[in-house]
Amino acid sequence: MKIAGPLTVFPAVKSAAAACALVILFSGVLAAPRAEPLAGPQSAEQGALRNQLWLLPSGQPGVLMRATVFRPPGAGAFPLMVMNHGSTQNAARRLALPTPEFAALSRWFVRHGYAVVVPQRPGHGETGGAYREDQRGCDDADFAGAGAGAAESIAAAVAYMRAQPFVRRNGTIVSGQSAGGWAALAFASHAPGGVAAAINFAGGLGGRSFDRPGNNCAPDRLIAAAEAFGRTSRIPTLWIYTENDSYFPPRLSRAMADAFRSAGGKADYRLLPPFGAEGHLMVESDNAEPVWGPVLERFLATLR
Repeated sequence: MKIAGPLTVFPAVKSAAAACALVILFSGVLAAPRAEPLAGPQSAEQGALRNQLWLLPSGQPGVLMRATVFRPPGAGAFPLMVMNHGSTQNAARRLALPTPEFAALSRWFVRHGYAVVVPQRPGHGETGGAYREDQRGCDDADFAGAGAGAAESIAAAVAYMRAQPFVRRNGTIVSGQSAGGWAALAFASHAPGGVAAAINFAGGLGGRSFDRPGNNCAPDRLIAAAEAFGRTSRIPTLWIYTENDSYFPPRLSRAMADAFRSAGGKADYRLLPPFGAEGHLMVESDNAEPVWGPVLERFLATLR
């Protein structure tokens, strides 16, 4: 076996015992396990948005979430915005998901003075770990439980990032798209102090069942889960949907918001005009800022 690198010359071994000890020592050096990565930044900052790869605690022992962090110029401290991605019940598709960035939305929040973190939750992509967002079948769909599973990792990310010297301890906003928007509502139902608001972009679960537009897996259960979230939610929430969302059409998204409000939650529901071929994906588009930007401006103004 050829060993790369400089050769260390050992002094003559004068006994069988010493020779054995040397073999054990040398074998241990070769077999030493690689150190596990630690949470925190994993790369240098890049570009005007200072984007950087981080690893964050996930709420699961031994599982660190890959995350993209963006921040404004300067040392801070900045308020924090945590953006959460969508999901799928298909395991193969989940594992193929890239580390999310939501470039346009992240850029918008950095311009408005926020540090932004976009984590990849457990069970997705290179983060790995257990998938705790399983909604189960339609007949016994547990949408509240699936949202709570995602909210666990959001809470871990928020707690870790708020301990960083460039992040403020208050004024945090948690947002998300699709399953990530639903997770933001689940998080809002038990949000800790210092969290100012939640923003839900096209949030929900069970949408487009059997790939049929407007066909939800269990709409009554989804509305009931929204009502359950509203009972314990005490922070303002913004709900942004479009008229051509084939996953959660207006009649369903409005019913969810109404149920959330009827239970005591604070929901500012905004139904926007059709966007592109599929309104559900609006916030992922690089050219949708003129549509959602003014809505966010007005909402943030109410938090000051």
